[in-house]
Amino acid sequence: MTSTNWTVRPERYDSPEATALRFDYFDDVASRYYGRPLTADEVDEGILNEGLDRLVPPTGQFLVGRADGEPAACGGVLMLDAERAELTRVFVRHAHRGTGGAALLMDALEEAAVALGARRMVLNTRLDLVEARALYVRCGYREIPAYCEGPYMEVWYGKELRSSPPGARA
Repeated sequence: MTSTNWTVRPERYDSPEATALRFDYFDDVASRYYGRPLTADEVDEGILNEGLDRLVPPTGQFLVGRADGEPAACGGVLMLDAERAELTRVFVRHAHRGTGGAALLMDALEEAAVALGARRMVLNTRLDLVEARALYVRCGYREIPAYCEGPYMEVWYGKELRSSPPGARA
């Protein structure tokens, strides 16, 4: 098995590569929810109404992970208040799962949250997104009481973040 070279960097959520990743993310999670593949129009409509304009500093950050230079993963951090950030749009394309990129993406997202001033990360997800839930638990997230509500929220996780500066994690 060959080794994959991963890089994770901030990128605008509306860049062509980030938009393609968000399209794949929405197609994956919504197709699971509806139990059928979505049409291109349904996916386009879904990503048009995401409201991601706050995923830029100082209110948030969007990251893109590349595997051997190819856009392969994404995720965002959104500041909810002065000390709490929400993890959102975490996705690794299926062809790149199991290559180590998800853990690197999660570390980079946590570092981005700390750089924005967060001391705690929270997230919500659905019960059927078992791969995502397993990733969060592997990365130290634990179930917490609901901090928000919505039609696609079934379980909530949280984690205290290390206060070390980005790049200085043990």
